[in-house]
Parts: sequence; structure tokens; C-alpha cells
Amino acid sequence: MRILLFGIAMILWSACLPAQAQSSDSERLGMALEYFQGGKYHESLLILQKLDRKYRLNPRFRAYMGVCYYYEWDYANATACLDSVIPQLTAFSPQERSFYYFADAESHFNLHQYAQALPLYEQMLTLCRDNEKPDAYYRIAFIYVSREEWIPALDHFQSALVYYQRYRPDETARITQIRNMINGCCAKINNRD
Repeated sequence: MRILLFGIAMILWSACLPAQAQSSDSERLGMALEYFQGGKYHESLLILQKLDRKYRLNPRFRAYMGVCYYYEWDYANATACLDSVIPQLTAFSPQERSFYYFADAESHFNLHQYAQALPLYEQMLTLCRDNEKPDAYYRIAFIYVSREEWIPALDHFQSALVYYQRYRPDETARITQIRNMINGCCAKINNRD
């Protein structure tokens, strides 16, 4: 699958380049994609930034840049990049798009921009696999806690607990934390009555 994506990306990229630049810039793009796939996000980002300044990369490559910013903990640039390209990525697979939504949501969450993070997590949940849902439910619950909306917080912590127990039972500390948060939400709900 990665080889197919790489091949398609290279064909699309080379069609957009002038003949004299195709060779070296195509090689740079190939190197950036190899770095990206190998988890060398900083190196990939440096190359993609240069190519973007020169050619204005297509939305998918700009999404790769956003992911690189996310892994570099540069959340402001990650959100700027991903917010602008996600609406243009509807043709891509649900799994690929779900990760872009997640990286964008996490970046907004880490910037304490909860209003922007919430719909991104919710959209991610409609696209991702079940084993990817625990973190999104957990973060959504915390957004509701920050708003002191205890019933939706409780609902999302309970969903997170179910998904963690089913798909990540070895994360015992997180499961214990979620149980404590559920108890805290219940106490807040009971104190309101």
C-alpha cells in the first residue's frame, strides 16, 4: 500500500514540475516521503517546506507537512496547515483522513483550543477503526470536563473505558484514571441534584 501511494505521489508530483527541475525536485520529494514513512518527520518537513515555497504543494503533501509539524510539537503550524487542507482531502481513504483529523484535533487540544478540537475528534470517530477510538473519546470527555458539562463528559469517559478495555487492556494506568474520572463526573452530577 505504501509503495502504491508513493508511486502515485511521484507521478502526480512529476506531472506538475518543469522538465529541468523534475529530476532533482522529484528526488527531493521522494526523499521527503521516505523520511516521512520512516518517522523522520523533521527531515521530511525541511524538504517539504522548501518544495512548498517553490511549487505550492498539493493538499496531500501539505497534510504531510501538517503531520510533521504535529510530530515536532509545533501545534500552531500543524493546525494552520491541517485546518486549511483537510476539507480538500475527501477523496482519500477514511483511515488516512482520520489520522489528519486526529493530528489536527490533538494540536488544537494541546493549544487549549477545545472548541476547535471537539468537531475534529468527532469527525475522526466517524472515519477511524475501533482500536483508534479510545484516545478520541478520552480527549472529548476532557473537553466536556473543561466546560463543566458533566453528563456528556461521563458518557465519553464511559465510551473511552469500553474501548480501552477492549482494544488496549494493557494500559492499566489510563483505565484506572478513566474510572476515577467517571466517579468524579458522577459525584458532580449527584451534587447538582
